[in-house]
Amino acid sequence: MVMVMVGDTEKMIAVGLVWGATNAFMRRGAVIWDRALKSSPPPDPTRKTLHRLRTSIGNWVKLLAIWQYIIPFLINLSASATFFAILSHTPISLAVPVTNATTFAATAVFGVILGERTHLGFAFFGTILIVLGVWLCIS
Repeated sequence: MVMVMVGDTEKMIAVGLVWGATNAFMRRGAVIWDRALKSSPPPDPTRKTLHRLRTSIGNWVKLLAIWQYIIPFLINLSASATFFAILSHTPISLAVPVTNATTFAATAVFGVILGERTHLGFAFFGTILIVLGVWLCIS
């Protein structure tokens, strides 16, 4: 039987909260990137493969140049490193459900905070179910 270290549960929940918050912010940055791509001229399908590859790489560079995307992305990656450190001494059967459920709930909550359109009743009910499920997993 593997024992979960004191504080690991809080770390798992914190990772889920960070992932959820950064998901909502990255989505906002991706919308900015999408608008920028739509305002640029469409790619020419008759161009050679090398030109299409350069265009694709250029589009990714544009995404990484948008601070509203790259800052949350880097914070998200640091939470991923923390998650892998937690996995070194926590059962995956506990760590994954707790962090994923928390991430899902946090994404919904931060999406609402950022003004995304959503069905508040369903989002609230789902978030309550997620909190209950996480509580059952860790108690």
